[in-house]
Amino acid sequence: MRRKPERGVSMISAIFLLVVIAVLGAYIASVSTTQHSTATLDLQGSKAYQAAYAGIQFGAYQVIQNGGACATTSIGLTGVLAGFAVTVQCTNTTLPSGYTEGSATRNIYRIISTGCSPASAGACPGVQGGYYVERQLEATIDK
Repeated sequence: MRRKPERGVSMISAIFLLVVIAVLGAYIASVSTTQHSTATLDLQGSKAYQAAYAGIQFGAYQVIQNGGACATTSIGLTGVLAGFAVTVQCTNTTLPSGYTEGSATRNIYRIISTGCSPASAGACPGVQGGYYVERQLEATIDK
């Protein structure tokens, strides 16, 4: 004679399987969300780096092409870098009269460029907290 399985045992097994599957589903959703956030922040970090690099190029242009006109400037960016800003700090690190090399007077300029998002009134450092990203680059120009 075959014995009928008890309802209580099969019901407990079914509930156990449902709980295990629900926990695994929640874990997979959590991992997926974390990966998505990480990828988004990685992209934002790359954009902040490109904003800072554009600031270095701007500062170098000001030093080389505009006769050493060097100042702190903040720029809100558009296009692909919309929502990002860059603050470029440029200082002449030599004496007020520069230094002499042979018969030429030369100056050394230090350019610090900070790209960030979200910016605070179009300047870096921006509003920190949440998903704030910032990258800083530095260059030295001898002219």
